[in-house]
Amino acid sequence: MHTNYRLEKIAVLDDKRTAGRGIVDVVEARLHRLGRQVSRQSYVAGERGFRALLSRMEKDRLRVAYIGGYHTEVGLLVRQAAEAKADLTVMANDPLMTSEFWAITGSAGNGTLFTFMPNPAGNANAASAVAGLKASGLPGEGYTLYACAAVQAWAEAVNRSGSFNADRVASALRSRPIDRFDKRRDNSASGFLVYRWRDGHVERVKKY
Repeated sequence: MHTNYRLEKIAVLDDKRTAGRGIVDVVEARLHRLGRQVSRQSYVAGERGFRALLSRMEKDRLRVAYIGGYHTEVGLLVRQAAEAKADLTVMANDPLMTSEFWAITGSAGNGTLFTFMPNPAGNANAASAVAGLKASGLPGEGYTLYACAAVQAWAEAVNRSGSFNADRVASALRSRPIDRFDKRRDNSASGFLVYRWRDGHVERVKKY
């Protein structure tokens, strides 16, 4: 944001939930360290109308907004911003990796940015899993594959331990290396990337 919107005034918004406040606190602090002044705003989770907030932002000439919140509220804000013909670029976090966001915004969602982990659907090792999910009518994208991999790792550990006991399963998980897990048992894939909604699909933004 700092690099690509050097001349624009930036707002950071949170939904007053722990996760939303937490990520926006980090973004705000980082921008401050880079010498940027930002406008901090909040809305209530479950909010449906954002016209008053958008009007204030327009009055303050805020052209870029980073939002820590869920896809429903972010989608409504984006749609209402488009209806108000507001000149606003929105960036958010990983809850926007869902087709439900586009269902809310329609074409108003074009250009909306968000961060998410590298998409494992493009990994050749995941091809059979993606095909199986799609055959079942499930999306092979977003958190779906990460969730499948986690369940698979857990199921294999249960089989090896011969038990559902949490301590035994945890020991079994630690007893063998698991693809893409680091020493702390976290996902070892490279960090978050920037994506953009375009005509109902998600595309990676390479300039970030």
